[in-house]
Amino acid sequence: MHGAVQRLEIADSEKPRQPLADIGERGGHLGVEIADMSGLIGDLTALGHKQTEQARAAVAAAEQMGQTNAALASAMDEARASVDSTRTTLGETATHVADTLTRTTENLGRLGEGAIALKDSIENVRTTIKSVQDASEAILEIARDTQLLALNAGVEAARAGEAGRGFAIIADAVKVLADKIRPFTAENKRNLDTLTRTLNSVMAEAGKNATIAQTAIEDSNGARKATETLQNLVQSAQQLTRDFGVMAQSVVSNSESYEDMRREMTALVDTVKACESKLKLADLRADSILGISEDFILFIAESGIETPDSPIVALCQDTARTIAGLFEDALDTNRIGMADLFDENYRPVPNTDPQQVMTKFVTLTDRVLPPVQEPILTRDPRIVFCAAVDRNGYLPTHNKKYSQPQGPDPAWNVANCRNRRIFKDRTGLAAGRSTRPFLLQTYRRDMGGGNFALMKDVSAPIVVRGRHWGGFRIGFKV
Repeated sequence: MHGAVQRLEIADSEKPRQPLADIGERGGHLGVEIADMSGLIGDLTALGHKQTEQARAAVAAAEQMGQTNAALASAMDEARASVDSTRTTLGETATHVADTLTRTTENLGRLGEGAIALKDSIENVRTTIKSVQDASEAILEIARDTQLLALNAGVEAARAGEAGRGFAIIADAVKVLADKIRPFTAENKRNLDTLTRTLNSVMAEAGKNATIAQTAIEDSNGARKATETLQNLVQSAQQLTRDFGVMAQSVVSNSESYEDMRREMTALVDTVKACESKLKLADLRADSILGISEDFILFIAESGIETPDSPIVALCQDTARTIAGLFEDALDTNRIGMADLFDENYRPVPNTDPQQVMTKFVTLTDRVLPPVQEPILTRDPRIVFCAAVDRNGYLPTHNKKYSQPQGPDPAWNVANCRNRRIFKDRTGLAAGRSTRPFLLQTYRRDMGGGNFALMKDVSAPIVVRGRHWGGFRIGFKV
């Protein structure tokens, strides 16, 4: 009976502890949900800010396009006016050229016909002169024969004596006539020869003129085609004027549309800014709620209530004290000085993305931390990483699997090259700056490439010779 009563008392003593444990577990779940919600609100805030910037850029682009369209419309109006003026000038020029070419062609035609007729007339004159030359030659020949006959008649009259006296007188008269005819006939021949040469020269020039006139006529036909081309150009200018009118109307319509779009985009910017403001407020309140949740979890843990996270919290606190002891031992053995251990002169490592930095205590942490940190990864299957960070969130020496040499892909580097980096996020800074016995946070871990993992982060302060150096973090799965 006494044993039964004792068992009943033990059972009664355990009854309050079970609900308290449930409260701790539920509080942990609540923290996870709040952290996830806070992360989502943070993403929405960043997205809202990005959308605001994009909307502003769109408004600026719309305004620029509106200005460009206005300038284009003005330029098109000027071009249309210029085309109208050009069309008018071309039309007047084409008409004038066509009239001038028509008259010139007609004159050239008459000139060509006159040149050809002149050539024919000269040819007829030359034929007539040839006949006159032939007749002149015959007269000259008759004169020579008459002169010879008169000479013979005089000889015969002299032989006849008195009986041939009358005949001798006639012979003398014929001779005198022949002598008179001969010089005139010779002069006539010379004049005819000169006239023939002149006519031949005129004939040659007339032939050239006729050829030129014929070529001019043919060229004038080509000029008619050029006139037709010019008239076609006038018609094209008229069509171009009409096209410019249609295009100008389209540009004006586009300008009006861009103005409408600009007003709508401006209204959208105002709406997005309002949403962004609301999201920022929600983000602040979510952070506040998350802080309250973390304080609640801390309160539960400090109350002595066991939760699933209690073993990892204890492990973190023990390790933080171990690391503090290693740092103090290094100071005692002069392996590092106090100033170097607390060095905040972060020197960038060239050609790193994300940016890595170095300090004077990295050599020490690379030597003493891995033997402490690496075994912790196997202490609990939930543990993903563990590392010491200074007060500014600088993580000098990470686990080996997260300390790979950087490659060309920044997204891969984010997930695999996490050593030598400063983590200025809320969780990283809080872990390095908290002086509470421990701090249990829930957050979304950036794994690179836009991927996040929901994690819990427990940290405990590292105090060296009474001075807060930073904190030791353990990240584990929820």
